[in-house]
Amino acid sequence: MFRNSRSDFPKGFQFGTATSAYQIEGHGFGGAGLTHWDSFAATPGNVVRAEHGQRACDHYHRYGEDLDLAANAGFDCYRFSTSWARVLPEGRGTPNPEGLDFYDRLTDAMLERGLKPCVTLYHWELPQALADMGGWRNGDIAKWFGDYTHVIMSRIGDRMYSAAPINEPWCVGWLSHFLGHHAPGLRDIRATARAMHHVMVAHGTAIQVMRGLGMDNLGGVFNLEWATPADNSDAAKLAAERYDAIYNGFFLGGAFQGRYPDLALEGLEPHLPQGWQDDFATITAPVDWCGINYYTRKLIAPDAGPWPQYAEVDGPLPKTQMDWEIYPQGLYDFLIRTARDYTGDLPLIVTENGMANADVVAAGGGVDDPARIAFVDAHLDAVRRAIADGAPIQGYFLWSLLDNYEWALGYEKRFGLIHVDFDTLARTPKASYHALKTAIGPKQG
Repeated sequence: MFRNSRSDFPKGFQFGTATSAYQIEGHGFGGAGLTHWDSFAATPGNVVRAEHGQRACDHYHRYGEDLDLAANAGFDCYRFSTSWARVLPEGRGTPNPEGLDFYDRLTDAMLERGLKPCVTLYHWELPQALADMGGWRNGDIAKWFGDYTHVIMSRIGDRMYSAAPINEPWCVGWLSHFLGHHAPGLRDIRATARAMHHVMVAHGTAIQVMRGLGMDNLGGVFNLEWATPADNSDAAKLAAERYDAIYNGFFLGGAFQGRYPDLALEGLEPHLPQGWQDDFATITAPVDWCGINYYTRKLIAPDAGPWPQYAEVDGPLPKTQMDWEIYPQGLYDFLIRTARDYTGDLPLIVTENGMANADVVAAGGGVDDPARIAFVDAHLDAVRRAIADGAPIQGYFLWSLLDNYEWALGYEKRFGLIHVDFDTLARTPKASYHALKTAIGPKQG
């Protein structure tokens, strides 16, 4: 059972769970267009067993069952994403009526169950037609994204409780274009610099478009990873500071300070597009809240190679199935630091937090996952401490409602409160689901 409960948090604090379109819907249904993830997964060596999202959890057909599970757990909010290629199969041009109708039905189904719809417009599934034109490297993508925002939010925006443009800009930019671990799988510093900048321009453009549609409660969602020096040397401290600047400071600094940190620019600036400094008026479009996705920390050591001259080293703490260290203190530290250095009194929301665990269905049909219960409890402790120390936190979203397609790791890594049998698609609530249902109790009005 959880130590924490709803009564331990301020009145009005929102509890939610989160999913994303490509990871659960089944991209082979409903007239969706090809994405760069389809191409990436079809390339040998990119994804475990070359697994893809064509069926995933078949949420496209089973969303009613899934939303019943979310509502019955007592969640106030449901954070979901819309697929650009489902709405606009070519990324631009004529919308797909089936895609728009699906998100219309999905929105109404949330409201019918008392779940507040919290939309994210982009969770990594770029239409392949736009990838063919350079994708996030192409400066025109901010306009393309703005047009997509207008199409989908003109249809469902009137019923959204909250909205954010892009999930985890670091993953869209650095992970996918510098490290090559996600689609489009590049390892190119020039592509990286431009993708990182263009994703921020697209973020600001979408905020402006949604304001123009009369929407409010708009925010940005940033994944943050605490960087701890591997030792007490000045070189290790500098390496950790550079990691922090690239991973965290670039995106928070761009959105809330109108500048990028020097330690990131030292390697990226030569590759940024001409006139990049002029884009901050768009990038800093005012938002109503800041979302933080937090999972782990990294121990960072200096590296003698080319910029960025750091290396991750193995840490001593217990790890999740993702081999990520369990470090709740990092969530507390980020909540305090983000408010202090970037967002001030702006509401903060933990938009993702959770763990992958090697869950197994027992002979009796249950799934016992005490490690996940302990993980969530420890991070809720960190949230409570941050609130007590003055951080203006208004919500916590657990990743994820369902076991799902974990990108390059296929279907092996299980983050869900609900176990999914990927052969039969049967849903089995885990012990953590039942414990959380008891802890958060009835939804608030």
